[in-house]
Amino acid sequence: MSGTKLSIGIVGLPNVGKSTLFNALTQKGVPAENYPFCTIDPSVGIVAVPDSRLQKLTELSKSKKTIPAAIEFVDIAGLVKGAAEGAGLGNQFLQHIRETDAIAEVVRIFEDSDITHVEEGRIDPVRDIEIINLELALADLQSVTKRLASVERDAKRGDKEAVAEQAALRKIEQTLSAGKLAQTVALTDEERKAIKGLQLLTMKPIMYVLNKKAGGHNLDEMNDDRYQKLIMFLDDMHAVYAKVDAAIEGELQDVAGEDKENLRREFGVLDDGINDLIKAGYRLLGLITFLTTGEDETRAWTIPEGSAAPEAGAAIHSDFREKFIRAEVVAYEKLMEATSYPQAREKGWVRTEGKEYIVKSGDIIEFKI
Repeated sequence: MSGTKLSIGIVGLPNVGKSTLFNALTQKGVPAENYPFCTIDPSVGIVAVPDSRLQKLTELSKSKKTIPAAIEFVDIAGLVKGAAEGAGLGNQFLQHIRETDAIAEVVRIFEDSDITHVEEGRIDPVRDIEIINLELALADLQSVTKRLASVERDAKRGDKEAVAEQAALRKIEQTLSAGKLAQTVALTDEERKAIKGLQLLTMKPIMYVLNKKAGGHNLDEMNDDRYQKLIMFLDDMHAVYAKVDAAIEGELQDVAGEDKENLRREFGVLDDGINDLIKAGYRLLGLITFLTTGEDETRAWTIPEGSAAPEAGAAIHSDFREKFIRAEVVAYEKLMEATSYPQAREKGWVRTEGKEYIVKSGDIIEFKI
């Protein structure tokens, strides 16, 4: 995963607030010209990763530009029960999220008689998750069955890679046929590698976005047993989830500073659900950000947690990996405490690190080549 592109596909049943969420997210959008991977597809939004450190660093370095890390969200048409068999709009849109790094599944946790629920008119978050996951599994089953047919010939000839792929596909086919996700299958590293190209949806990390509605009858606030059941269900899966009020977040995007906080209090929505959602995405994918700062720009870069310094440098430019000599590192808190780079250096807080150094979240780094 490079230091630029990170994408999450949004799925859900109709009328759960998927589009409302997508609109709220994209209002947090960033100017496309800073991100070369940008697209003009209306169902794709580029969203800035919230990071209060960037503004403070920009002021400290008097940077001309501030560039946050970004996530791409891809919205697809609502899925319904039986989509794999062609119900509703079918599942042809799932193709659009094959290339995403993760999936965000929007689940409605509010009662509202004005917004009908496609399934028997009753809100039941666990049932909704099971419907969506089954449709994702069935879509994958179609891909796996097709691929198995074409790999069999090579496997019979004794082609080593084809044999590994066939073994992996058979295990996965069995699991998907039982309506379970491919990520629950125990695979060897070799098998995992063999099926990577298929981009199976249910191999992707999935997070659950629990959508509430201010003034609505929210299951969590009503202490409803359907909510207890949902949390137990998610905890059993060790799932990452975030609560959000998509409609309110959409309305609050245009409000600044103190007014925003007042409105949050008024609506009783104290947390920024969108920020929580983005942070949950980072947790799900095991990502962190490091920072670079100077007169030209202050910028956040996304890397997998546990990356060594040369790998982190490659997020900026491949030369920083190939020709890496050393990195000068200062922790964000220390730089802020010192109030300037020379001051931090004087206090001995700017360290010289080599190839083995594992980058930490919030490190401010200058790479030397």
